[in-house]
Amino acid sequence: MEQIFDLAIIGGGINGCGIARDAAGRGNSVFLCEMNDLASGTSSWSSKLIHGGLRYLEYYEFRLVREALIEREVLWQIAPHIIRPLRFVLPHHNGLRPGWLLRLGLFLYDYLGGRKLLPPTRSLNLTRDETGLPLAPGRFTKGFEYSDCFVDDARLVVLNARDAVERGAVIRTRTRAIEATQANGIWQIVVENTLTHARETITARALINAAGPWVEDVLARGTGANARAKVRLVKGSHIVVPRLFAHDRAYTFQNADGRVVFAIPFQDDFTLIGTTDQDYEGDPARVKISDAEIEYLCASASEYLAKPITPKDVVWTYAGVRPLYDDGVSEAKAATRDYVFELDTSGGAPMLSIFGGKITTYRRLSEEAIERLESYLNGKKAEEGWTAGSPLPGGDLDIAALPALTNELLRDYPFLDHGHASRLAHAYGTRARRILGLAKSASDLGQWFGATLTEAELKYLVAQEWAVTAEDVVWRRSKLGLRLSAAEMATIDDWLAGYGSGHAIRPDIRGRA
Repeated sequence: MEQIFDLAIIGGGINGCGIARDAAGRGNSVFLCEMNDLASGTSSWSSKLIHGGLRYLEYYEFRLVREALIEREVLWQIAPHIIRPLRFVLPHHNGLRPGWLLRLGLFLYDYLGGRKLLPPTRSLNLTRDETGLPLAPGRFTKGFEYSDCFVDDARLVVLNARDAVERGAVIRTRTRAIEATQANGIWQIVVENTLTHARETITARALINAAGPWVEDVLARGTGANARAKVRLVKGSHIVVPRLFAHDRAYTFQNADGRVVFAIPFQDDFTLIGTTDQDYEGDPARVKISDAEIEYLCASASEYLAKPITPKDVVWTYAGVRPLYDDGVSEAKAATRDYVFELDTSGGAPMLSIFGGKITTYRRLSEEAIERLESYLNGKKAEEGWTAGSPLPGGDLDIAALPALTNELLRDYPFLDHGHASRLAHAYGTRARRILGLAKSASDLGQWFGATLTEAELKYLVAQEWAVTAEDVVWRRSKLGLRLSAAEMATIDDWLAGYGSGHAIRPDIRGRA
């Protein structure tokens, strides 16, 4: 007999995978399809921050900021391998926001969300503090230092998906929802494998449209839903340059246009600078940074730095489209980052569409989404907020334990160098040993592809994390693309193609690891 899932989800970004995890953990049968790779849309092109959104206070988004501030420490504790605290330096720029306003905003930032673990704001004398050294001499004398967190955004998505599967969910990547219709109070979703073009029909009692920038496209696929909410596509672009400063703090640079640009330590040897905010029209899959945006980011950072940045310094760029809820404001920078749900039950079976949201609040969004559909689902009444206390895969360690884990890997696998052990610890946490296994030497890990990537790791990524292409591996499961040549990446693709033909790589992973 064909299985009728309690819940079907369209979209494998942070919201879709977060909802799949929460729903499966509540005892629901869950099916999720993603037309490309997990996190291949908006979720892997963020500024890599778990943050409250200091500048959102200017738009009186107090509820959103409070929720996000609370979530910083929750997420840090359930995924301490991929999330780490990060101190931000905010130089005071004469002529822009006055010092008293910055102090007031940072006071609210410290106390609005009940901060417990992260250190509080402090004032800086930039003529004496080391964080003043990279700045233009004589221009910035006062500043503030406050807390937020850095996250490996794409890995956060994958780990939510992995945990969902281990709780019984079915996750299929490279699987497009072609049509969604209702019959006798049950959703019938026609899905197509984009690799083989094979089609099948999935049935479910409830449907969640978490397609991000494509949310309105999904609504048009025969659903019959007539959502009142609209999505506003806003492009955010980033550049990566060689490391600009030796210390471990990030910067928040204010611009005359009212925006802020972050300069963040990235992958040890680089600095990440972003983001822009521009309304976007066109196919979200084809979004690219423009020359004007590169110039804008270089100029914004150069306004503050002793050594200006030019487009020639840029080693990598990326751009993504944020599917914000269209609240009718005139400027993209002022559009709300809050999320909005549209529940349609006109045909009998419920369909919940998600507009907006930000990566920091995905877990609370997921809880609320399931609560909206609770009366339609067969799962047990969940413990409220169970996801807040359950570590993501590999995250079952103390928030300060990563150095100790790296040292344990070096002790147990003495053929590793420190950089390799540290990378595995930060990416996989306690599951790093599943990759290293019983290896006694470097050769036991199989072929080496460069930048510490081994055959053993590739096999793990295929079997456990839905990796199919080199792009999946070097730009989403890691950022090793910054260190690998085009020829090395081609070798990875060749290996994956060969391994797939012999080991039946499928974009459908289910069951326990």
